[in-house]
Amino acid sequence: MKAFEGKVAIVTGASAGLGAAAALQFAREGARVVVAARREDAGQAVVREIEALGGEGLFVRTDVTHTPDIEALVARTLDRFGRLDCAVNNAGISGPVNLPVADIDEERWDAVMAINLRAVWLCMKHEIRAMLPRGTGAIVNVSSIFGYKPSTIGHAAYCASKHAVIGLTKTAAIDYGQAGLRVNAIAPGFTLSEMVDPVKKGVERYATLANRYSAMNRLGNAEETAQAITWLCSDAASFVNGAVLAADGGDAARLY
Repeated sequence: MKAFEGKVAIVTGASAGLGAAAALQFAREGARVVVAARREDAGQAVVREIEALGGEGLFVRTDVTHTPDIEALVARTLDRFGRLDCAVNNAGISGPVNLPVADIDEERWDAVMAINLRAVWLCMKHEIRAMLPRGTGAIVNVSSIFGYKPSTIGHAAYCASKHAVIGLTKTAAIDYGQAGLRVNAIAPGFTLSEMVDPVKKGVERYATLANRYSAMNRLGNAEETAQAITWLCSDAASFVNGAVLAADGGDAARLY
């Protein structure tokens, strides 16, 4: 029997990159998957990939900064599948880069916080309410290596938001652990995605980043982090709650 046979998972930001990889990994392991994203064409393409794997998927167009969209996402999930077992809150943006703190304007700061932090809280708010009646559920929030250390490449808003995601995750884990819910975070290092694309943004630049931010001297693949996410949601991690799992090629362990 597959690890998620009969279970239902929501993945936000699932139209590409890590979100799409997580959605597909859930499908491979037997889950019915709700693909939440703003881009319908890309989201429906992920659903078709899920179906090609023999799974069942549902695309729900979702702007995670818009509360009615989140409410509709959870409602449609329950209407279609009758339950919610797992949720991955992955949608996020990088925000301004290579800017010192005092040079970031308020509008760009607020945009990062709205998507990377407030939306994670809003999604959890409604996901948790859907899980509580069944007394079981697992949530994984996507943080970053910059969620537990300062950024050296000048994106303070992103760094602050990802630190906050870890604090939010750990607090939710305490709040709902006795109700049968587990809430954990994943902290990816530099991982190949639309946001981290050496082909579009310069191979030499990312070779330097890999050398600096990975003890394995390479960028991660989205599928590697996706497998860590599904493990956190699985029964194999049944006593893991309030944890932050680094999927960073050893960056957190480096002394140099």
